[in-house]
Amino acid sequence: MSENPLVSVILTTKNESKNIKRFLKSIALQTYGHMELIVVDNNSSDKTKEIAWKFTKNVYNYGPERSAQRNFGAKKAGGRYLIFLDADMELSPRVVEDCVKLALKSRLNILTIPETTVGAGFVPRVRKFEREMYIDEPDYEVPRFFDRNIFFEYGGYDENLTGPEDYDLPYRMRLKNKIGRVTEYIYHHEEGLSLAGLLRKKYYYAKRGAFYALKHPRLVKIQGTILFRRVYVKHWRKFVSNPFIGAAFLIVRFLETVWAVAGFVSSVGITGFLKTFMYLFKK
Repeated sequence: MSENPLVSVILTTKNESKNIKRFLKSIALQTYGHMELIVVDNNSSDKTKEIAWKFTKNVYNYGPERSAQRNFGAKKAGGRYLIFLDADMELSPRVVEDCVKLALKSRLNILTIPETTVGAGFVPRVRKFEREMYIDEPDYEVPRFFDRNIFFEYGGYDENLTGPEDYDLPYRMRLKNKIGRVTEYIYHHEEGLSLAGLLRKKYYYAKRGAFYALKHPRLVKIQGTILFRRVYVKHWRKFVSNPFIGAAFLIVRFLETVWAVAGFVSSVGITGFLKTFMYLFKK
């Protein structure tokens, strides 16, 4: 490779001692060698920081939420490229190399890395079924690799958002920029994730997602209706080929919808929820 730009890998954590070592090992095994690792922890009470220090000296404490942590990490980064990751992820060995090659060859400033769920158990199987439908769907896949200049040009992640910030920043960017896509994978380790844990997460993100709905009402029609999405119809063959997991997926989506509505109502009230719901019927 004629160029060898520095890539800053930015990891945000909070009580991730069970996951972080696997993530850090996958970074150490990357075929691309010119990287720096920045860990931004949010007041962990376990051994997350102690484990991180074994892999990098760039360990910081910052909060209160993931968006702020990511922006803080970006400001500390020295790389030409920034990649934002979570501790429950594991990268295939050529992810970073694949990103840099495509960015340099195609002069793209924003890249999506495909993601899949791994792990035994009912909920991970349902999550894997869901993620497979989002592959190469720009409204659902999340770009994580950015040229630092474009990242700061768009102000980084919106710190008023927690959860939807992953979609907000790329949406703002793709209105005027092309987003590329590599072929190497990120693996989400969701073993041990229970249905109760999944629903608690959905409630929490929905409670904090009211501002996102106001900011991007167009996306409410696409992403907000988690029980009925056009992408499910597009991939109807998946439901036919695996009817058991397909039915289980729809049941889980129904429960997630109930918890999401409860979280949203707790934030904006029933009137605010009804106003948002009515937007679904506008042309």
